[in-house]
Amino acid sequence: MELSATEVAEVAELVLGDGASPGTWHVEPIGYQSGSPATGGLARVRGDGDGRAWSVFVKLVHHPRHWPLLHLVPELFREELCSTLPWRQELAMWEQPFAGYLPEGLRVPVLYRITELDDDRLLLWMEDVDAIADADWTLDHYRRAATALGGLAARRSAPHLLAGAGDRGWALRMLVSGRVLRGAVPALDEDRLWAHPLVATAVDAELRDDLRRIAATLPAILDRLDALPQALAHGDASPQNLLVPRGEPGVFVAIDVAFQCPLAVGFDLGQLLVGLAHAGHVQASALPAIHDAIVPAYLDGMRAYGVEADPDAVTYGYVGGLVARAALTSLPLETLNGPQTEQLAALWRQRAALTRFLADLGLDLIRSTAAHAA
Repeated sequence: MELSATEVAEVAELVLGDGASPGTWHVEPIGYQSGSPATGGLARVRGDGDGRAWSVFVKLVHHPRHWPLLHLVPELFREELCSTLPWRQELAMWEQPFAGYLPEGLRVPVLYRITELDDDRLLLWMEDVDAIADADWTLDHYRRAATALGGLAARRSAPHLLAGAGDRGWALRMLVSGRVLRGAVPALDEDRLWAHPLVATAVDAELRDDLRRIAATLPAILDRLDALPQALAHGDASPQNLLVPRGEPGVFVAIDVAFQCPLAVGFDLGQLLVGLAHAGHVQASALPAIHDAIVPAYLDGMRAYGVEADPDAVTYGYVGGLVARAALTSLPLETLNGPQTEQLAALWRQRAALTRFLADLGLDLIRSTAAHAA
């Protein structure tokens, strides 16, 4: 990532104030997995202007045509991805419908500058939040995050906000129709996948059939999600995207918003639950306790802003969105072509346990969906 020295100096002055100079500065590239088609690079800029240490976080956002992993998307779907992905959506974080409706305990990072590099690439220069490590999240963090997300949903459920945000659930349906139904489902239907030694030794005998049942029920799940009360969510509210500043222990800093369309209340709880588990920082055995804690906390957050939500609706919005988004995509299928190592086997055991947990939630959801239809 190449940064202009002039811009670095101007941003340093915004950080330090008082016409300060940037002093000696350097760029620290941040390693990341290219899982997001819209993220082109991450870096931290550090300096010592006028004897004072300063830093900013810089993110390169780009059109998915520049995504290094685009070649892994089946050719049939590449054009659709490039034409439909709202790659500039992250800017919504600082716009009025999001930043203007934040509940107590939730804020966004300071945005110092947006640099438009060309028609399909831009740099975001923002606050470098000194946050606690992902491994330091406790059950209390999950509860407080769920409360903040419930407050966000309550504040962003006003009819005038929903009316200007497009059709209900369109972003979730786009993900499910592409990555899940046309990507994961055919891959999971391959006999040779389940015969692979890594897979066969990690999963239980019923998982394949359970995932098939969930896949067949996805259209009904999506229809019921659209029929529930709606709100504008964060959209990707994993703990990794809810930073806890060391100097503000009662606050979460929201980053990387997504799915800015009407979604069933409770939707944000899905990524809150599994974000760290998917990254390997939380074991599946810890998820039931988190699962039990976050819905009541979310309801408390909505109630604090005058919305008395139906617990069953919030639970279905949370679990339905989670199952549709993650139950069929949590097995690390992309790793099977590499060398088989003990580290990879451990990853498969961890993800298989996560997928089993999600599949069990999905089976409960199927029973609930069938009962509702009857």
